[in-house]
Amino acid sequence: MTRTAFDILVGHNIKPSPQRLAIMDYLMHSCTHPTIDEMHTSLLRQMPTLSKTTIYNTLRTFVEHGAAQMLTINEKTTCYDADTEPHAHFICERCNRVIDLYHGTEDIIPKCETMHGHLIKSMQVYYKGVCKDCKRELT
Repeated sequence: MTRTAFDILVGHNIKPSPQRLAIMDYLMHSCTHPTIDEMHTSLLRQMPTLSKTTIYNTLRTFVEHGAAQMLTINEKTTCYDADTEPHAHFICERCNRVIDLYHGTEDIIPKCETMHGHLIKSMQVYYKGVCKDCKRELT
């Protein structure tokens, strides 16, 4: 059964509002790991009064409640991912696209909550290089 934005918000104890539902739905259906600016530009079409501040505050709430993750892959860009299951990300140094990596990363992502006595609350694994599309353009 596919989970809806409403299900995810309620499941993470976040009160659904039209803005929160629209932002979560966009995040769930985006394959690009969008930034706040990208979300604002896209969502403005359906919600003309939606501000970047509302998006920022909403995403902060999502992250604090575990409904989304904030990706700070480089010092210039912060993007967001509705997939909170452990997985790695690949960023293309040429086109800046962020791609989810699920296969082949199982050995580097710990399956435990503690490591060497430390309590692990979150973890980010990033690979950087040139994506297959950009690599094809180079050859």
